[in-house]
Amino acid sequence: MGPAGAARTRSAQAAWLLFLALPLACLMGTSDARADFRVCNATQNLVGVGIGYRAKAGWITEGWWHIEGSTCKTLIEGPLSSRFYYLYAEDAERGGRWDGPINMCVAEKEFKIAGVTDCVARGFQRAGFQEYDTGEQASWMVQLTDEPATDGTAAVTGTNSQ
Repeated sequence: MGPAGAARTRSAQAAWLLFLALPLACLMGTSDARADFRVCNATQNLVGVGIGYRAKAGWITEGWWHIEGSTCKTLIEGPLSSRFYYLYAEDAERGGRWDGPINMCVAEKEFKIAGVTDCVARGFQRAGFQEYDTGEQASWMVQLTDEPATDGTAAVTGTNSQ
């Protein structure tokens, strides 16, 4: 086969591969990109998580999401509306925590609390939350890792999840 015949064969092979790849590319293109705030628990223990954020009406804290070991959970669905989010988590089995310097209100059971001041006077508990600057991304993921700190130095990473 001469150079012209080899070029036609390569061209035909490339066209065939493109034909096969096109439906796969279309399927991948139709899947919606997920936009949300997710927390992944990279430990082997059950973890309880609370989140804080600023809404139009003021500061809100919500919890508890129970996240089994080696799983993820979406805390906020859809594109993020704030730049800063605040997270607090407790290891339900070992008693450690992932916390930070920003004080917000939490409760013993499931909660959605408006406001972050006078927690105890209003019948809530005060907890230190870690701040995450999402850089105004539409989606964000925080991964809780082993060895939760009890001194405010959280062993966690936060990243744009897209």
